[in-house]
Amino acid sequence: MRGFFLVMKAELIRTFIVMRRYWFRTLTGLIIGYGMLMVLIAGFIYSRPMVQEGLSRLDDPAAATNFVLGFIIGMYAFGVVGMFTQGIQGMATTGVLEQLCLSPYGLTTNFLAQTFIASITSILSSGFMVYLVSWTVGGVLHWDTLPVLVLLGLTFFNLIGFGFMVGGLVLIFKQVGQVAVILRMVLFGLAVFAREEILNNPLPVRLVLHLLPVTDAAICLKYVLIQGQLRDGQFHSVFLHPCFYWLVFNGTMWTFVGLAVFRWMEDYSRTKGTLGSY
Repeated sequence: MRGFFLVMKAELIRTFIVMRRYWFRTLTGLIIGYGMLMVLIAGFIYSRPMVQEGLSRLDDPAAATNFVLGFIIGMYAFGVVGMFTQGIQGMATTGVLEQLCLSPYGLTTNFLAQTFIASITSILSSGFMVYLVSWTVGGVLHWDTLPVLVLLGLTFFNLIGFGFMVGGLVLIFKQVGQVAVILRMVLFGLAVFAREEILNNPLPVRLVLHLLPVTDAAICLKYVLIQGQLRDGQFHSVFLHPCFYWLVFNGTMWTFVGLAVFRWMEDYSRTKGTLGSY
């Protein structure tokens, strides 16, 4: 555990130095991200006459906020899984992976610390954009600190386990770009379109949706931030929502499964002598 915090501290310092050194890139990234989200809202949420009128009036601010929040959650899931696939692949080609293999803390600790810091940075920047876009279109975000932090933490572990499992494929097969992109796009689409209504499908479909890493996380976060935990005009805590219990189960399951599969693939790759080769 001490090793994990040491690696995380080093990664935090490195991230801060990079953001300060390349502040222009950080600022322009936020501006471009905001502009892209507004364009997407114009294309998906507003009707054509309203677009032609210059978005002078709002069609459905709640729908726009729902779309933006789903888009951000989808990008977060897309990025977390990509940290393990593209990240490991890039490290293998540059020789960084071999250096991490020599670290006394191991690959798992290093990747977990790096992803944790990158996720915090992503959450802060994405949260700012969600608030800004929501305010622009006239939507309202309901903030409840404890539920939001708990849900973000569970979402992180949910995606981390899945990311480790997919990233482990790189250690053995090296070139898994196409499969990784397909999986990331599926997670992205689920986050954007995940609503409680999709759980009205037959039982087998519901079970599949619940077992996928991002479905319940997106539904719970939207329930808190957009609906304000109100159902039929009455307050119902997200901690009593069925999707919350599925999220807890999913986070636990994917974390253990992902780490176990990753360690097995790492050991297999070490045994074959192909861990550092590309």
